[in-house]
Amino acid sequence: MYARTIPIVPADHTKDGAFEYIATRKDELIGWARKFSIFPYPFVTACCAMEFMAVSSSPYDTDRFGAALPRFSPRQADLLMVVGTVTHKQAPILLKVWEQMCEPKWVMAFGVCATSGGFYQNYAALPGIDRVIPVDIYIPGCPPRPEMVIDGIMQLQEKIATSRHPIINKDF
Repeated sequence: MYARTIPIVPADHTKDGAFEYIATRKDELIGWARKFSIFPYPFVTACCAMEFMAVSSSPYDTDRFGAALPRFSPRQADLLMVVGTVTHKQAPILLKVWEQMCEPKWVMAFGVCATSGGFYQNYAALPGIDRVIPVDIYIPGCPPRPEMVIDGIMQLQEKIATSRHPIINKDF
């Protein structure tokens, strides 16, 4: 007969492995759900608002990407879309809006004025919102085309799907 060796494994070893597997699968599931349920908060200040409205219209339809319903309260949104020029006077307001959003939250700089200050080289315009809040996606252009905005939303979805979620992966 053959001799069988039984490895000695701690009793709680299988639970840890199963928990890691379940947590990984839960992480992927929640990432997938968040990817297709983006609730934007439009912080619209300038002429890029017309392109923001064009993106939401029927030819481009952000609803198919899961980002259709804008929320007009930062407490109900998870994507802050800064659309247009931000002045130094508006920067504390932008920071307060960003702080009111729940975790996880993402920021999209929409247009050249939000990304770098645009062609306003004066004392009033903020040279990029990344001096006040962290930005996840930059969409260049003056104004950016709706296709560029949709591409930015798709890049954000990939970032959301592949990011680790600290709320789920805590050690209990």
